[in-house]
Amino acid sequence: MSSGQDPVFPQYETETTQTSKLLRKFKETPFVPIGMAGFAMVVGYGLYRLKHRGDMKMSLHLIHMRVAAQGFVVGAITCGVLYSMLREYVVKPKE
Repeated sequence: MSSGQDPVFPQYETETTQTSKLLRKFKETPFVPIGMAGFAMVVGYGLYRLKHRGDMKMSLHLIHMRVAAQGFVVGAITCGVLYSMLREYVVKPKE
């Protein structure tokens, strides 16, 4: 065995900061942060509306908010898949 440790995956271990890794991931898959932000916005709006829901039952309100949040995330994932398919198969990069 060698005295120094060799990196297992050198292409992934060259970037040491978490911010640079996060920015690289956002550039690779731009619709993931959009889905995460949309989910957070729906949850924030749901918490805001929780106070002013009127005579609506709590369980019904939570079900509506869950469906809205899941719908936004699934929509963002679908757009991301379509975007990556468009980039890979329609607009082929020059090799």
